[in-house]
Amino acid sequence: MKINKTIIIAILISLVLGAVIGYLISNPSGQQTNTSEHQHSNTSSPEIWTCSMHPSVRQNEPGDCPICGMDLIPLDEADGDDVLSEDAISMSATAMKLAQVSTTKVERKAVEKDIRLTAKVQEDERLNYAQTAHFPGRVEDLRVNYVGEYVQKGQVVAVLYSPELLTAQEELLQAYQDKENQPQLFEASIEKLKNWKLTDAQIESIIASGKPKEQFKLRADYSGYVTEKKVKEGDYVKLGQSLFEVNNLSSVWVLFDVYERDIPFVKLGSEVNFTISSFPNEEFSGKINFIDPTLNPQSRVAKARAEIQNVEGKLKPEMLVKGNIQFKNDSELAVVVPKSAVMWTGKKSVVYVQEDTEKGVSFVMRSVELGLPLNDAFVIEKGLEEGEEIAVQGVFSIDAAAQLSGKTSMMSADKGEGDQIEISDDAKAELNPLYTKYFELKDALTQDDFETAKAKAEELKAVFGKIDMKAFQDDAHEKWMSYHGKMEKVLEYIHHHDNIEDLRKNFIALSDWMIQVTETFQPISETLYLQHCPMADNDQGADWLSKEEPIVNPYFGESMLRCGEVKKKFN
Repeated sequence: MKINKTIIIAILISLVLGAVIGYLISNPSGQQTNTSEHQHSNTSSPEIWTCSMHPSVRQNEPGDCPICGMDLIPLDEADGDDVLSEDAISMSATAMKLAQVSTTKVERKAVEKDIRLTAKVQEDERLNYAQTAHFPGRVEDLRVNYVGEYVQKGQVVAVLYSPELLTAQEELLQAYQDKENQPQLFEASIEKLKNWKLTDAQIESIIASGKPKEQFKLRADYSGYVTEKKVKEGDYVKLGQSLFEVNNLSSVWVLFDVYERDIPFVKLGSEVNFTISSFPNEEFSGKINFIDPTLNPQSRVAKARAEIQNVEGKLKPEMLVKGNIQFKNDSELAVVVPKSAVMWTGKKSVVYVQEDTEKGVSFVMRSVELGLPLNDAFVIEKGLEEGEEIAVQGVFSIDAAAQLSGKTSMMSADKGEGDQIEISDDAKAELNPLYTKYFELKDALTQDDFETAKAKAEELKAVFGKIDMKAFQDDAHEKWMSYHGKMEKVLEYIHHHDNIEDLRKNFIALSDWMIQVTETFQPISETLYLQHCPMADNDQGADWLSKEEPIVNPYFGESMLRCGEVKKKFN
């Protein structure tokens, strides 16, 4: 019985297997379908994952960015294909958010700028007077003895013995005795004494006494403070010789240094407010009433003068002044965009203009012509129209995506179009110590060594102050002076920071300046690398210079030491 059941089961299994095999053999179309599906599965492209901040990263599976640690996103989310022109860079809403791209509409507005100026208080040259000798003679008694002494008009300032005046008195007395017969001679002798500034009372006193006086008092012609003493007792002075200089300081000049870049904003009549360290809680004001028609060839500045009433005598010559002019032109509106929207390479400046797409938005690079530089904005002369939308943040991320996609970008737009100026070997020698201290400061920041970085910052400032401007000639001198003014502001407080994060923020501005100098003058013989970290400066991105190609990030130190990429190489 058992054998029968086993046989039956074996027979049934054989029948089922045979039916299946027979079906498969008799249905070749099914086999073709499965094979086709299998082949399709094998030939489909694997999904690519990338980093929104470092588009050069490409992986076949999700994960973390090996550079910055951010989550990778699918490539089709990072870079869409639906664009309006071949040079447009499409970005999804997710990619824009991760790259912190923000936009604004272009507007026409009044041109405004806050201009910071330095100045010195100087004497009003129109109130400078020379106290001269009214007649020749020897100084018997000098009653003004030191610089700074105040003299009042009419005050006796000296007593002189004058042989010439003695003779003139004798002539007067003789003419007086014969005035009935020779009245003209008498009048002539009186006029001679009046020309020597003797008063009618003094002349009448001589006639009444009947004998000449040997000494005469010299009285001050003007009120004011003595600024220069030129004689001493016993000196013999000639007619008209200056005894001392005076200035009453009731009105003073404040002479402001106006750099070339600020000259368009300083006008006659401009209101200027200023402070002086001697009076920290007091603000003074005046109006510009004169601007030098020429520039100082050494300092490359023009002087702008404000005349200030100084009745109380607070303002003293040689006092240092910090001033401010608020420029605003409401009569002519202009296209004004934030500086963060503009990128420039050599002579070309570009912005990224937003265009709408079905999948989101795209950006196209456009060349613009810059006008006047404002505090945190540029006037655009050509290239943008009111109402267009442009990227104002995350611009470097957009440009990096364009470069990686092989499209026109800032880095490729001006290839071979430098704005370099050849400088002498002496000028290069002046700049070399500056680069040495810069790289020492950078290295200290990469090592998170705040104390060393602070010391190197102070050394860098000292080296900068010793650079001889005379080593830069012609166009190089003009360019260096424009850089010099910016650098002074960058270095003003660089060694006063009390933490490394603030010092790193200052290092961003310092690096921008050093990169400009490098691009313009090419002063270093060895190879330098322009490197960029897109996450520095609160994800706005920041650059720095390095002598080594491998990335060693000064903005994050050990926390993200390798975050960044090489953007340019200076040979």
